[in-house]
Amino acid sequence: MEYQRMGKFITLRDSYGTTQLIIPDDKHALIKEIERLNYESILSVIGKVIARPSGQENHSMTTGSIEILVDDFEILNDAVSQLPFYNRQHNVPKEALQMQYRYLALRFPTMQRNLRIRSQFIHKMRSYLINHCGFVDVETPTLFRRTPGGAQEFIVPTKHPGKFYSLVQSPQQFKQLLMIGGIDRYFQIARCYRDETGRPDRQPEFTQLDIEMSFTDTEGMINLVEGLLEHSWPKELGRLKLPIQRLKYDDVMEMYGTDQPDLRIPYRIFNVTESYADVSHNDDSMSVYALSVPDGSEFLTKSVKDQLSNMGKKYFTRAKLFQFKAGNDTIITKFQQVGINMPMISRKLKLKEKDALFVAFGEKNDARTLIGKIRTEFVNIMESQNRKIRSPDYKFAWITDFPLFEKGENEGELKSTHHPFTAIHPEDIEYLKTDPLKMRGLHYDLVLNGSEIAGGSIRIHNAILQEKILNMLNIDKSEMKHLLEALASGAPPHGGIAFGMDRLISIICNSSSIRNVIAFPKTMEGRDLMSGAPADISEEEYKMYHLNAMNNTKNNKK
Repeated sequence: MEYQRMGKFITLRDSYGTTQLIIPDDKHALIKEIERLNYESILSVIGKVIARPSGQENHSMTTGSIEILVDDFEILNDAVSQLPFYNRQHNVPKEALQMQYRYLALRFPTMQRNLRIRSQFIHKMRSYLINHCGFVDVETPTLFRRTPGGAQEFIVPTKHPGKFYSLVQSPQQFKQLLMIGGIDRYFQIARCYRDETGRPDRQPEFTQLDIEMSFTDTEGMINLVEGLLEHSWPKELGRLKLPIQRLKYDDVMEMYGTDQPDLRIPYRIFNVTESYADVSHNDDSMSVYALSVPDGSEFLTKSVKDQLSNMGKKYFTRAKLFQFKAGNDTIITKFQQVGINMPMISRKLKLKEKDALFVAFGEKNDARTLIGKIRTEFVNIMESQNRKIRSPDYKFAWITDFPLFEKGENEGELKSTHHPFTAIHPEDIEYLKTDPLKMRGLHYDLVLNGSEIAGGSIRIHNAILQEKILNMLNIDKSEMKHLLEALASGAPPHGGIAFGMDRLISIICNSSSIRNVIAFPKTMEGRDLMSGAPADISEEEYKMYHLNAMNNTKNNKK
């Protein structure tokens, strides 16, 4: 029972909607029973479905044209008199309270809708892969050994002293081993684990649609994914525009300052390094990037400037941000002080009065990434003040031609930009010995509305080359002995991709957080507010798993 008025009018809710019940005036015992009943109690009702009187229809309800005249009802379970919150759209509780009492939050129509959309979407994907493409759904272990060169993993103690499992951050090695084992088309809805917290779009445990295929290339994987999306995409969102546009990594970084561009935003950034007076000195560490936002000057208040400036100082220490309202004479003076030709920038960006102008000056990657971040953040600010900027479309893009490596933390060190199993672009194999930072990988990401929803690559299928790459990354090859031996036993060319299902479903459901499309999510800190996990363990369990009891939080409190 969601609501009752005067003991006569009742709103009854189930998983599919609400229905109004009416108790006849002569049913005094039923009226008295309803008046004492608590909200959210469970009822079984017997009655007659009748049309509502003309003019009294409720078009906001799916059953708004009818009501039920109650003959009798049974109380199956009476709820307590005071719950932490109730199912009221006008009084939605804070997220922390919803997570603490998740079983109540699941009753909200939005959560019901989101979980059903998720179920239907995954069902369509599974059906397409099995029935249309001949894939095999294979479950792989979640208890494995540490995977070097990846994200931080969760460690699982065992009864073997000093020996631990790791929870897999993805089924990457297993799916490659399946290809070697002759399962040429594999997929699974996989649970994955990463000990990373602090971001609203991350969970310590999450769901992937994991796919791997033998005897394929980048074109084959892209075609497979586009067919999969076309088949599975909700009809109410309209048909997908295929083929999905493809953009190279270097190009998107120059145009948008990010490899996950939100293409609904109609603005791009510009490299205006030629406006810097010292550019002729070949100072590659100094670059200038600019962004103009038409009619954006009214939103560039002092508080907004401070907000964006603080963001730049916190995350982009090797670039300086300038913010101006076009037409302000102080622009020229400010830029002259650092050797930037403002008229040149104005011509290139076609600046107009009332435009907002942002310029980043400094190390190339920091400068363009900062301006790319400003592009998104300033549009968010404008839209929060009812200026609609983004188009309502779903804007997909494939990003390709990523660098295979990037510089490590120490001089001369290399890091994989994707993972150490990504194949080298065949045009760049010549740089393997001479200049590995010039090599591109056969890595492809699928971006939707500014979020990476899938990522994959063609894999290294040659054991000698794989061992070479591990050595270049300073990864102990003994930890990958099983994979190297498998590759040496005759591995077909293969590639794959993994969809981040939580993120993809959140975009489809127009949800601001992936937690709204997960039945039982955890906080940004990785805590389960409902159960209190992670929790202490007993002294006996410490001994059973050969752990140092001195680390027990109970002991530390003594």
